[in-house]
Amino acid sequence: MPRWVGQSLKRREDAELLAGGGRYVADIARPGMLHAAFVRSPLPNARIVSIDTEAASACPGVRLVLTAADMPPAIRPQPCTHNFAGQRDTPYYFLARERARYVGEPVAMVLAETPHAAEDGAELVDVEWEQRRSIGSAEAALEAGAPLVYDDWPDNLAATFESEMGDVDGAFAEADVVIEERIEIQRLFACPLETRGVVAEWDPFGDELTIWTSSQILHIARDLLADVLRIPEHRIRVIVPKMGGGFGCKFHFYPEEAAVAFGARASGRPVRWIEDRLESFVATCHAREETVDAQMALRRDGEITGVKAEILGDMGASLHTVGYGPVWLTAVMMTNAYAIPNARVRARAVLTNKTPLGSYRGWGQPEANFVVERLVDRAAQKLDLDPADIRRRNLIPPDRFPYKGLHHVFDSGRYEDCLELALRTLDYASWRERQSELREEGRHVGIGISFYVENTALGPSRVLNQGGVDQGGYDISRIRIEPSGDVTVYTGLCDMGQGITNALAQVCADNLGVTPDAVTVVTGDTASCPYTGYGTGASRGASVGGAAVMKASETLREQVSRIAAHMLEAAPEDIVLEDGRAFVRGSPSSAVTFADVGRAAYIRAIDLPDDVDPGLETTATFDPPQMAWPYGVNVVVVEVDVETGQVSFLDYAYAHDCGQLINPMIVDGQIHGGLAQGIGQALFEELPYDLEGNPQFASFMDYLLPTAMEVPRPRLAHQETLSPLIPGGMKGVGEAGAIGSPSAVAAAIEDALAPYEVRISRTPLGPSEIVRLIEAAAAQLRLGTGV
Repeated sequence: MPRWVGQSLKRREDAELLAGGGRYVADIARPGMLHAAFVRSPLPNARIVSIDTEAASACPGVRLVLTAADMPPAIRPQPCTHNFAGQRDTPYYFLARERARYVGEPVAMVLAETPHAAEDGAELVDVEWEQRRSIGSAEAALEAGAPLVYDDWPDNLAATFESEMGDVDGAFAEADVVIEERIEIQRLFACPLETRGVVAEWDPFGDELTIWTSSQILHIARDLLADVLRIPEHRIRVIVPKMGGGFGCKFHFYPEEAAVAFGARASGRPVRWIEDRLESFVATCHAREETVDAQMALRRDGEITGVKAEILGDMGASLHTVGYGPVWLTAVMMTNAYAIPNARVRARAVLTNKTPLGSYRGWGQPEANFVVERLVDRAAQKLDLDPADIRRRNLIPPDRFPYKGLHHVFDSGRYEDCLELALRTLDYASWRERQSELREEGRHVGIGISFYVENTALGPSRVLNQGGVDQGGYDISRIRIEPSGDVTVYTGLCDMGQGITNALAQVCADNLGVTPDAVTVVTGDTASCPYTGYGTGASRGASVGGAAVMKASETLREQVSRIAAHMLEAAPEDIVLEDGRAFVRGSPSSAVTFADVGRAAYIRAIDLPDDVDPGLETTATFDPPQMAWPYGVNVVVVEVDVETGQVSFLDYAYAHDCGQLINPMIVDGQIHGGLAQGIGQALFEELPYDLEGNPQFASFMDYLLPTAMEVPRPRLAHQETLSPLIPGGMKGVGEAGAIGSPSAVAAAIEDALAPYEVRISRTPLGPSEIVRLIEAAAAQLRLGTGV
């Protein structure tokens, strides 16, 4: 039985962070360091006629100004690691050559003695622009005669993906009810508390580069930097210090990382760049924006027989590191958790003159969930079914696992049990009764439900490669027992505040027979940490990283048992390892400590068995055979003030199943954070552009984030169904809270406004949008009644 796994141990990093001792990229200072500022395009589409750097170079404190003209011919375009079949290349460089394709694209870099001097110099760089026609809408970008983002393309279509299963046409022809909806999901971004940043330093004697970067892709960043700058990987060291949140946007390899490294080499001095908050709105990858035309076929009893979807993804000006992966995942998740036998999807990735689209918590899954759950709610209304009942009728039953959906194989689940757990946690029946009473009082209270599944433990590597992903799905763990008996775990995963060091320490402690306090987890340094195939993302830290630690721990446990057995004159199979001690089963007083074993392994070889070499270290790799699929339910109660459009949360229940819980407190924290971001998507956050691709935002005055005042404290319920594919049974949870919450909140608001017959098909649902929906619905009702 696990002793430490499943325990809510305190997060080991919190004391340092709360005391202000965390060391982030902005805290890195190197002798003689210069500071970088970027000159960015103010136009969505323009040819660079010339760049005059003379005035900037003469500015006090400025030491160097670099443009694309200073880049050697060998410099390569920024890489894309997700290259799906039929996907067009969208080459762009860390400093724009000849053409800028979106507001915010870097075109020059100023290096100066202080950040202020660098900014002063950047303002003096004189760029002559030839403005060209631009496009800010994916639908408009597909029209004949639309401005082209890449002149050598016949259109703006970067990729098309199609998939189908079953007899879709037959399902719709025989359907008793067909639901149709156009869903519009807004553009937003991850907006972590810590913006991006890079420090680069060249060692001229060893011709080696060290960079400190706020990144989720430790080894991948090194490899991509090597590819762009044409430097061997072994001459680059990447260090990821403390990270103030990543949420997917730091899963990308950005132009600034290559530019700062190039600037350090060109200047012969270390260089630091810290993204300021204003430029982060246009320089950091955006996310989500999709328009989906979807249909659902059902029988009269509520059984879903088919689904169709046309998905249009606005990718911005280029395919960034992960290509159009989020849009692809939206497409293949269009059956959600339901046993839908017939499905057809087409996803089109379209270029526009906007900041490139990329990763954000959920990676295409919140979009798919919003579409499917809105269709299910619409079907429940049409068939006069309770939203919980229609879901209950269609969830994949336990005896059908493993279940093959439109693309993926779902490993395990007790979906209906989880739904019932959520309903009990909220006391759903009582809330329905109370809702009726409150409506009689004139209050607009609504209840929304959403069911989600989450793609985690991304792999296996060969399948990813076959699909066009130039990254692996594996994780490697190296564990060493020190001469003191303490344990050091080395992992390529990055610590970005998600508690991964706690989780890995607890897994290691359980499987090795020590306490978590005896385990140190080392992250964030390519010089010491083993390679991780996919980086820190896709909710794979606990499932894939934890499984790798488990494998290495078990191997090391066998080595410790052999040495201890020799020292205790017993058989290895009779040795019990517990709390840092090795003792003979049934005789706990006959024992040696891990320190005794460590000294034997490193210092007193005379105490080792004759056939055992000195040292106590092992490495293990775990590559998941398939993905693991956690799932969960959001049940939300809101009240809407129909005069102001204000939404208030009255209750929020959340039940989920992520397999074996390693640290329930940390899991709760992950869910709380995901819910906050999902609520932000539902109610507040948006990055609007005009039809020409000009941003209609600039700061937090325009981009609203939820605060503690707006986010409810949910009632959480845990269910544990172990994954049969992952050693230890863990599934991921990092993105779970963000996936189903937007659709549940939208459903609750729509339910609250049922007297007005409001239909919700887009987000965000800010006060002004809610008032607009009420007024439009009321006007429609008046037309229908002739009043």
